[in-house]
Amino acid sequence: MSEKTKRFYVGSCQSLKPRILKHNSGQVKSTKSGIPWKLVYSEEYPTRREAYKRELQIKSYKSGEAFRKLIK
Repeated sequence: MSEKTKRFYVGSCQSLKPRILKHNSGQVKSTKSGIPWKLVYSEEYPTRREAYKRELQIKSYKSGEAFRKLIK
C-alpha cells in the first residue's frame, strides 16, 4: 500500500525484498508517485505461472469486498 496515496499495488515477483526496495527507490515508473510503499499482504507459489494466475485473480476483485477481506 502506498503510504502517500493509500492505493494498492498488486504484482508478482521471484524475490520480494528486492522488489519492494526497487519500488521504494523510485526505479519503477508506475509506482514512483506512491513512495513509500508498505507490504500488507503476500502469498508464495511453486511456479511463476501459478503466481501470475493468482495475481490476475486478485486484480479482478481489487478494491471490492473480496480484496478488503484478503488484506485484513
